[in-house]
Amino acid sequence: MRIHFPNSAFLGNIDPFIKNFDSENPEVLNITANKKWISVHPVVLSMVAALGSKIPAPKIFCEKLEAKSKHYLARMGLFSFLSISYDMKITEHESAGRFIPLTRIKNSDELTRFITDMVPLLHLEPKHAEPIKYVISELVRNVLEHANTPDGAIICAQYYDKSKLIRIGIADTGVGIKQSINFSHNAHTHLEAIKLALTPGITGTTRHEGGTEYNMGAGLFFIRSIAKVNRDFFMIYSGDSMYKLLKSKQNRLELFSDPFQERHKILEHLSYWNGTVVGIDISLEATKEFSKLLDLIRGTFVDTIRERRKEKYRKPRFI
Repeated sequence: MRIHFPNSAFLGNIDPFIKNFDSENPEVLNITANKKWISVHPVVLSMVAALGSKIPAPKIFCEKLEAKSKHYLARMGLFSFLSISYDMKITEHESAGRFIPLTRIKNSDELTRFITDMVPLLHLEPKHAEPIKYVISELVRNVLEHANTPDGAIICAQYYDKSKLIRIGIADTGVGIKQSINFSHNAHTHLEAIKLALTPGITGTTRHEGGTEYNMGAGLFFIRSIAKVNRDFFMIYSGDSMYKLLKSKQNRLELFSDPFQERHKILEHLSYWNGTVVGIDISLEATKEFSKLLDLIRGTFVDTIRERRKEKYRKPRFI
């Protein structure tokens, strides 16, 4: 496999990075980087860490990094995560309030501890901390429940004080969305599976509209809705397809149950990602009060499930 750190890869311009990823020859990982500057979204780090964690250290080849910003990769824990030696001195500034280095979460207890330890580090007001806690909890829970991998989820985050923006990236190398969804539904392509996963009330655990009392099929819908309401980016990549929610330009807020009705971009026929990758930006200055935000999203969810059930019973039945 080959993966390249460009000079810039955030959710708004992540497409070239995704397109350049090469998943051939999965026994080896070659890492290259821009010579002058590296500035990337945490989801990029989570992807590289997830790939490297499946490969023995002797089979990971990282060219000598020349960019000054290579220190960022080291401070986020990438080289340690991949057991790659690096010849540089790093002043390890306190991470509190600024970033969450690469972390692996394998079970619900580790998730609970991670959330408990993470929130105080961010030094955020409760109204800002709640959506972050929710997003991270739901993203990791999805991995633990659906990815079917002992390797768990790899997550990291970066807070930008000037723009009041937090960026979160999570990756796993599990079965992927298509296989998970197809336990209960029928998605012919990875893009169809991503669409179903982002649709309220759809979960791979059951065909029942609205899911079960334990899994409502709401997590990813809620997360993309949080991004939509706050006019932020959200992306999800699994198999050979990527869906990216673009920033909303609407003055009048409207949530759609169908993710393809939102302002979005799709990439297909990509190098195959075994598992799922999710990235999200959350603008804290724009974040609405979380209780009101969830009420808004929950209302859309409930209305969608109600209408879908009505439509189901309207269909003629032939005996």
